[in-house]
Amino acid sequence: MRFTSMNRYRWLVAGIVGIALAAGFVLIQTNGPSQEVTEPTAIIGNGEMGPEGMAWIPSGTFLMGSDSELAQPNEQPTHAVHVDGFWIDTTHVTNAQFAKFVKETGYITTAERKPDWETVRVQLPPGTPKPPDDVLVPGAIVFVGTNKPVPLNQYWAWWRYKPGANWRHPKGPGSTIENKADHPVVQVSYEDAQAYAKWAGKRLPTEAEWEYAARGGKEQANYSWGDELMPNGQRMANYWDKEDTVFPVVNPAASDGVDTLPAGSFAPNGYGIYDMTGNAWQWVNDWYRIDYFAQQAQKGEASIRNPQGPATSFDPSQPGTPADAPKRVMRGGSFLCDESYCLSYRPSARRGADPYSPMSHLGFRLVKDAPPPEAQAE
Repeated sequence: MRFTSMNRYRWLVAGIVGIALAAGFVLIQTNGPSQEVTEPTAIIGNGEMGPEGMAWIPSGTFLMGSDSELAQPNEQPTHAVHVDGFWIDTTHVTNAQFAKFVKETGYITTAERKPDWETVRVQLPPGTPKPPDDVLVPGAIVFVGTNKPVPLNQYWAWWRYKPGANWRHPKGPGSTIENKADHPVVQVSYEDAQAYAKWAGKRLPTEAEWEYAARGGKEQANYSWGDELMPNGQRMANYWDKEDTVFPVVNPAASDGVDTLPAGSFAPNGYGIYDMTGNAWQWVNDWYRIDYFAQQAQKGEASIRNPQGPATSFDPSQPGTPADAPKRVMRGGSFLCDESYCLSYRPSARRGADPYSPMSHLGFRLVKDAPPPEAQAE
């Protein structure tokens, strides 16, 4: 199945038929080889020794991408990458943290603003006419599910563009983040994440930094916790519960059960970081090229040091969208990923998304360039 992405304005301008979500859902197998693992030491900053609430990721070299049979073509081939040490948030940025930012700055998110036609136009087929102003209204893409099984290529069946949906109302008007202060903030665009990062004195991670941290010291393991999806029958991340109902069927009376969970609901990985996979997708800094890993491997270098991503986007896999339409990388999968369908709660899984399209399963976390723990101890 072809990987495709979804732009919130396409729902308004070009209709919904044939438009897929940036989560890149695919039909895949779920068994993989066992891997040797090395557990690192988790070092968490407390504000005096390292930034508070951030984990130290020591410099190192790793195999980026995956040769697993679970891997998709855009994750291959593997190639050696070296990253310098950095600090990373132990959790997603939460609703409470984002609310503090908005309160102090008065920031208005992408979903709360009238769409800018110039950011819409580049995601649509050349020559698409500008729609009436009353069509371009603030809002965002929301997962609504279905009441019965549907063919899994009918993406439009379980997504809606909802006017009024935003980070305060992630499922649209009437929804709320009350009692969800510790959940990942969602319905934030790449632009929103960058604005928050500037305020916080941090930055979005590069794609290489994100994957290195997500692996938690487990070289080429299928998941952040190892090769087995549920070791000893234990659930390790927030993803679609196929035991409850088949994707994307939801029980309308219990639709709130298909959602994010509080940040840190599952055990951390080897670096002491929570929810690097599952719960909510995470923006990273790089432009998205579907062939970027192939380009990197062709360099023939023993290891590529601190890659910053490609200079431009490239993804010819989405019908009706220009191959060079701007897309940023998102990583980690979400609560909507299903074992037999999406399976993007893996450290190597990667997708591209319109940087101006907030979604109800997409958030972020940040990194910071600060001295390593040993330097701060001196």
